[in-house]
Amino acid sequence: MSEEQKEVQEAAVETQPAQEVKKAPVKNASIPVDSFDWNAFENDLDVYQGSKEAITGEYDKTLSNVQVGEVVEGTVIALNKREVVVNIGYKSDGIIAITEFRYNPELAVGEKVEVYVESAEDKKGQLLLSHKKARQLRSWDRVNEALDKDEIIKGYIKCRTKGGMIVDVFGIEAFLPGSQIDMKPIRDYDIYVGKTMEFKVVKINQEFRNVVVSHKALIEAELEQQKADIISKLEKGQILEGTVKNITSYGVFINLGGVDGLIHITDLSWGRVNHPEEILALDQKLNVVILDFDDQKKRIALGLKQLTPHPWNALSEELKVGDKVKGKVVVMADYGAFVEIAPGVEGLIHVSEMSWSQHLRSAQDFLKVGDDIEAVILTLDRDERKMSLGIKQLTPDPWVGIETRYPVGSKHSAKVRNFTNFGVFVEIEEGVDGLIHISDLSWTKKVKHPSEFTHIGADIEVIVLEIDTENRRLSLGHKQLEENPWNAFENTYTVGSVHDGEIIELTNKGAVVALPEGVEGFVPTKQLVKEDGTSGKVGEKLAFKVLEFSKGTKRILLSHTRIHDDSRREREREERAGKAKEQSSTQSAMKKVNASVEKTTLGDLAGLAELKAQMEDNAKSE
Repeated sequence: MSEEQKEVQEAAVETQPAQEVKKAPVKNASIPVDSFDWNAFENDLDVYQGSKEAITGEYDKTLSNVQVGEVVEGTVIALNKREVVVNIGYKSDGIIAITEFRYNPELAVGEKVEVYVESAEDKKGQLLLSHKKARQLRSWDRVNEALDKDEIIKGYIKCRTKGGMIVDVFGIEAFLPGSQIDMKPIRDYDIYVGKTMEFKVVKINQEFRNVVVSHKALIEAELEQQKADIISKLEKGQILEGTVKNITSYGVFINLGGVDGLIHITDLSWGRVNHPEEILALDQKLNVVILDFDDQKKRIALGLKQLTPHPWNALSEELKVGDKVKGKVVVMADYGAFVEIAPGVEGLIHVSEMSWSQHLRSAQDFLKVGDDIEAVILTLDRDERKMSLGIKQLTPDPWVGIETRYPVGSKHSAKVRNFTNFGVFVEIEEGVDGLIHISDLSWTKKVKHPSEFTHIGADIEVIVLEIDTENRRLSLGHKQLEENPWNAFENTYTVGSVHDGEIIELTNKGAVVALPEGVEGFVPTKQLVKEDGTSGKVGEKLAFKVLEFSKGTKRILLSHTRIHDDSRREREREERAGKAKEQSSTQSAMKKVNASVEKTTLGDLAGLAELKAQMEDNAKSE
């Protein structure tokens, strides 16, 4: 037998159907194979004329009438890790990759499956089938049917996507929202990838062919019943076991077995809690007490700290005002610091109790969260569970013995801390502040605001003028460090004296003039007019006459106009005096002439008359 004949024979054997076939009587069946005329068969020389058609007909009756592109039902007859063998009643079985059945990991031999006939026979005579295409052809109808009938279907979770998962349902990629995977929030989506789960179709967009499925819907009905049972039994003060479901910055949600409750952050611990994660962890089981719930019992307030005694009840009865305690700063505010001296027992240190200093400061200048400190109990109210503390009391009060350390008249160095319109606040030492009134800054300068004289943070020499121990106030001076120069000014700036000065400021009423020896005077506007009719300007140096001097009010009134006015008046006076003198001389001469006329002869009269007339003419011309 040739190799070609053997291949044909083997092919014929391989294409036999899996089930037994009843064979019809065939003529010449006893012809030995060795004597078979293969040449005649291959060339279709009617070796089986008449009997061949009968055999073929009988054989075809045992096979399915398979059409390419048709979806048929088959039976799984074998499977392994790579392939699934499916019998559809054709002359050969089809082999399908097992990956097409990954949505159904429970696939077993004998199970009925739908397949799509891609080819009745390939080059190797193999029947080509596809389960995936069969599902896709019928998937849309089946999905809609599942939605209409509220059926439970199986799906294979292929991968993660934004907001949920992609699920293979009947060959369609459906969307499974993260909120629909389970009743509790899902923190790790990856653990579901590759799993086959049961779902319900909850939404279909016919236009875009989008499908949304839910696994949560399968368990909601059961949980709703559990929730109703739990809610019906709720009572205030009841203690229940729960599981931490979610943690937020303001509290913890607890699953009580179908119904959720909230433990507010203030009800987690008697002590200060910055974040609930410090106390509890996700999935932690714990006992909680029901504090309150609304009429519909949809909002349930739970407590954890209420299961333990209040720490104020355990506070030692021997603790009293004046005792020293140690604690840790847990909260800072501008007005003070809260110190925990025992779990759940806190006291407030007001900023005024942090330092003996009187000037305003923030509590953050002294303490910070986490500091371990020692303090003195100032007030203690066990009923109200309130306590105030102080730390400045740990050091001596600087006002004790103030008269001895800073007696009136003593001189000291201080630091400028603050300004007001009426003076300067300075600090001689920590906790000892004093005020320099604006009038006590300088003997000579007119200070409108302390910032003109000094600046904050500057060192300044002071002298103690007065001590008010009860109100913790010191009255200080700066100008008193020097002798009062106005005693000397009284002799220098006498009324009518003239001095050179510089205009340093103009006001609505006049000008301020800087005079020698650091003193200042004031010139009224009308006294600032110069000889040419113009008025003096800032920076101009002129001569000024003292109009008024007051040592009591430290006031010097000046005038520039008075100088040239007085000068003009003097000139006019001198001119009048000169004219009067000349007139007096003329009159005296006339008298002498008249006297001499009486003694002269008649011959001299003519000459004397002429002289007299001339003198009279001169007097008239003047």
